[in-house]
Amino acid sequence: MLFRFFIFILGFFLMVIGLFYIIAYFNLFTFGSSFVSYFLFLLKRYECYYFVVGFILIVFALYRRDKKR
Repeated sequence: MLFRFFIFILGFFLMVIGLFYIIAYFNLFTFGSSFVSYFLFLLKRYECYYFVVGFILIVFALYRRDKKR
């Protein structure tokens, strides 16, 4: 139970960090970037992968089966 909670909190923090960078890079639109170039830029930045990793950790923590005792 404690392991699932720790994984959930870790995933939550990673999602917040990744989403922060995704929103921060919205400033590229003010310089005339298109959505395709913005998306390709996000794929090159490792900080944005934190969002995906955090999401996977949260799903893992929520849907993981506990061992029956």
